[in-house]
Amino acid sequence: MAQDYDHRLLRVLTYIEANLEGDLSLDQLAEVAALSRFHFHRVFRAMTGETVAQAVRRVRLRAAAAELLRGGEPIEAIAARHGYPNLSSFSRAFRDQNGMSPGAFRERGFVTPQPLSETLPRQKEFTMYDIDIRDMPAHRLAAIAHLGDYMKVNQAFGKAGAVFGARGMMQQAGPMIGVYLDDPSSVPLDALRSYAGMSVPEGALIEEPLEEIALVGGKYAVLRYVGPYEGLSNAYATLFGSWLPQSGEVPRDAPPYELYENTPMDTAPEDLVTLICVPLQ
Repeated sequence: MAQDYDHRLLRVLTYIEANLEGDLSLDQLAEVAALSRFHFHRVFRAMTGETVAQAVRRVRLRAAAAELLRGGEPIEAIAARHGYPNLSSFSRAFRDQNGMSPGAFRERGFVTPQPLSETLPRQKEFTMYDIDIRDMPAHRLAAIAHLGDYMKVNQAFGKAGAVFGARGMMQQAGPMIGVYLDDPSSVPLDALRSYAGMSVPEGALIEEPLEEIALVGGKYAVLRYVGPYEGLSNAYATLFGSWLPQSGEVPRDAPPYELYENTPMDTAPEDLVTLICVPLQ
């Protein structure tokens, strides 16, 4: 089953190699992998241990190495073609990957090309967690939008709680839920998008500053994580890098969400319980 995901990622690397001057956006590469844009980068990062941007850089430098040996084209021209503004930045990146400067590499005079199947890095160690497939209910979320560091989303939860309290909505509120639209390893910290709020029944009035977010019910992979929120990244790595490829399941085109069974207001960090919920086809 994991081979299916290997093939998806190798297809992406092959596409990158053949389209270095084309569209290498996350949306395009997600389409090549036939994975939802909400989950593609998480899968790629968790399975390989590198971001898509790092993979593109690696393939570009691999292509540049081959071009250095094909003729006498100036190194500056090769650097510019592969997106480096000057020889200095290209040389640093090239040395980091190949252990020598572009000039020394050209003088060496040969290269042993790696098959693409050998250029797919591997994330080798994963922490074990309880993960199962559940039929999750739909949620009508009344939430506050948050832009920025996910570790500061508690500010949005605080605002949502204050609005719920002021409007007398607490008695009809369901579980606290956070919806996380972006992968922190692929999006700048200040551009991360999320929503923080609580589930409310149909008919409950949702007015500004609250926004209504519909979370569709159905088949979900659910990871139960116990511990401080700072450790959630390891749980995501296991879910997307190990469990999902081995399961043969494919994620739906919808974002994951976190359902919080308790809160830091009355629970010690080591006892916090978070359900990471990933929608499946």
